[in-house]
Amino acid sequence: MNHTFDLIIVAVYLVSMAVLGMRFSRRQTTTENYFVAKRSVPGWAMGMSMLATMISSVTFVAYPGSSYAGDWSLLVPGFLLIGTLPLVAKVVIPFYREEVGMSAYEYFQRRFGRPARLYASAAFSLAHFSKMGFVLYLMALTISSMTGWNIHIVIFSVAVITVFYTVIGGIEAVVWTDVVQGFVMWIGIAVALGFLLLLPEGGPAAVFSIAAENGKFSLGSLDWDWSRPTIPVAILYGLFWYGQRYVADQTMVQRYLLAKSDRAALRGVRLGALLCVPVWALFMLIGTSVWSFFKLSGQAIPSAITKADQMFPYFLSAYLPPGMLGLLLAALTGAAMTMLASDLNSLGSVATEDFYRAVRPRSTDRERLRAARIIVIVTGLLNTVTALALVQSKGSALSMWFAVSAIASGGLAGLFLLAFLLARATRAGAYIGIAASTAFTIWAVLTKGTKPLVNLAPLNFPYDELTIGAIGNIVLFVVGAAASLLTVRHAVEQAADPDAGTLWHWLRSRRERITKAGAA
Repeated sequence: MNHTFDLIIVAVYLVSMAVLGMRFSRRQTTTENYFVAKRSVPGWAMGMSMLATMISSVTFVAYPGSSYAGDWSLLVPGFLLIGTLPLVAKVVIPFYREEVGMSAYEYFQRRFGRPARLYASAAFSLAHFSKMGFVLYLMALTISSMTGWNIHIVIFSVAVITVFYTVIGGIEAVVWTDVVQGFVMWIGIAVALGFLLLLPEGGPAAVFSIAAENGKFSLGSLDWDWSRPTIPVAILYGLFWYGQRYVADQTMVQRYLLAKSDRAALRGVRLGALLCVPVWALFMLIGTSVWSFFKLSGQAIPSAITKADQMFPYFLSAYLPPGMLGLLLAALTGAAMTMLASDLNSLGSVATEDFYRAVRPRSTDRERLRAARIIVIVTGLLNTVTALALVQSKGSALSMWFAVSAIASGGLAGLFLLAFLLARATRAGAYIGIAASTAFTIWAVLTKGTKPLVNLAPLNFPYDELTIGAIGNIVLFVVGAAASLLTVRHAVEQAADPDAGTLWHWLRSRRERITKAGAA
């Protein structure tokens, strides 16, 4: 199939993103502009940006692949995203908007000292850096398999455009390109589902009927079996995964800081969360509809297709006409770009505020802005190199790299809860909790599964790998709390208010401010 028209559509999309980034370049004169847009972004745009940040090119492949091969169990953790909204709305958003400037990890320094801030910043950075090269590689691999385009050129082109508009346009460019991507994604989903539901004989009724008869809409098993991804396991995973995203992830906290007011931030978070679950559900429906399409049509599946993740891309390349395929390719490309741009800007803010300022405390804002841009460029370059290396290794290095990043990036939700809920939590207790969580995660990651990286049978991790992050956070909180009872508070901690920096101190201060404002 000739993909010239599709190539033109993707090229126009890439150029449009670059032009949009240039539109905001003149405003990037301070780090406050560059990282939080002077807190001037409309709530609805912030919400669309949060949606685009949560939906990456991995979603385009993994969700349809999961529902094609099995059922909708991968959707269960997403429901916990909605479950965290009340807490985020009433506490987390106003707390961060009052307590931090540009980095979420300023808070950890206030509670447990600079080492805790550096740990949290490093954990966030490694976790997000580890996925960026993979997302870029997977996006290019998928597009190359569908069109035959050179994978190296796809990686390089997307990376250059993404780094370009992120460097010159700052967070404003990131947010408004996210908004465009959100609309492109919705159009792409509608086009894909339209073809999947209308092409088979019998139409949507036949597609849904055969899928329901074969249990394709099931959300999984309710068994309390922690060794496989049952519904209880998925709920536990979703609770801590989305809890960590909303309370201790710079990409999310940075979005809270963008809005003009607490109310606007709340509207944006609510919009982003309420749109995420339907988008994930639609991608699950796409995978189920691909399965139904091939069952109903009897079309042969090429022998080269060996994985469920390949089925949706194959359907697009084989059954969508030129132009329509180009629109889906633009949506897939945009999904990768929005996640990469968001991570690049957030990594730049963390590196500048948490590390560069520590090394050069007397640096001017102009110097920090220049450093931020250099950090974004270098990070983008390293991720491009990582993606190209994955092409050469066929992704064989991924398992070890994911193991290393998982070991180093865990426990942030547990650390936040320890700092936020326990007035008696000490620095020594927090550090002991971090050490315990890290030790647990090393053991669990290296010994999990049927083919562990290190076999210590019968002492291998016995549960499903989705539970590792949740248990790691619980270990940090429980061990940190217990150790705090056994350690002496540092002199600096003793000099401060007993509960300074906790939820209880913040609530009391907030009530006092409201009372004074009412009296005035």
